Parts: sequence; structure tokens; C-alpha cells
Amino acid sequence: MSMIPSFFNNRRSSNFFDPFPLGAWDPFRDLTSLSSSSLSRDTSAIVNARVDWRETPEAHVFKADLPGLKKEEVKVEIEEDNTVLKISGERHVEKEDKNDTWHSVERSSGQFSRRFRLPENVKMDQVKAAMENGVLTVTVPKAETKKADVRSIQITG
Repeated sequence: MSMIPSFFNNRRSSNFFDPFPLGAWDPFRDLTSLSSSSLSRDTSAIVNARVDWRETPEAHVFKADLPGLKKEEVKVEIEEDNTVLKISGERHVEKEDKNDTWHSVERSSGQFSRRFRLPENVKMDQVKAAMENGVLTVTVPKAETKKADVRSIQITG
């Protein structure tokens, strides 16, 4: 007898390493009669598109995961007096065929937008963006920081 009970159908697993035996609850069993029009589609988009912001000695580098999007569907803009980087775009809903039966809809569609306030030490006229394998990389070069002049003061007395 197993030490781990199955959470489905109040059965006990016959194998210690298999807490989900065959014949367990089927989440799709009751969905087979649904048509595509009765499924609710998630149109919230990639609302929180995942973006990493890394600062190197030479630049601020942003990497956004945008799987399935083409570069034509993504915008990179500078706004608010060159202080805000905006990454936005839209994933369109896949065309539905009336003869199709949807069993699961997990991919999101719709618009997304992310904004980042940039520090003052950047070269906004030299921003570059590239998209490869669904990853957008935006590079914002840093301006050279002026080193403070340090001079010694002779102490008298």
C-alpha cells in the first residue's frame, strides 16, 4: 500500500512513486462538447512582459521576452523629454475556424506596454534595438561621467 494518497477519486496509488495513477480525474472530460465560441479567451495580453534591466559600465541593457512576436509588432520609443523608454506591442488573436473545437486556450493576445524611467547619464540619440528568437534587446549607451576635480588644500597654521 502506498504512503502517498491520490488526490483524485479518493483512490490510493498502487505505486509509491506515482501519486497520480492512470484513471485519475480528467480535467478535459467535460469540455469535449464545448465549441470555440463558448470558451472564454484571455485577451489580457502579455500585460507583464518579462523584462530584465542590466547596467554595465558602458550601457543600460534591456531584454524582453516576447515569444511569437515579429519585430514589426513591437515598438521601442523614447518619450517625456528623453527620460522614459517605452516598449510596447500587440499579439493578435489567432483566426478561428467555425469547424475547429478548442480544448484549451492558454496563449494570451492583446496589447502590452512597459515603461522605464532612465537615469540622466544616457545617450538617448544612440539607442539601439534588436530582436532575435523572440527576445528584444534594447541597448541605451551611457554618457561619459565627468570626474570631479579634486585638488589638495594646503593647511596652514
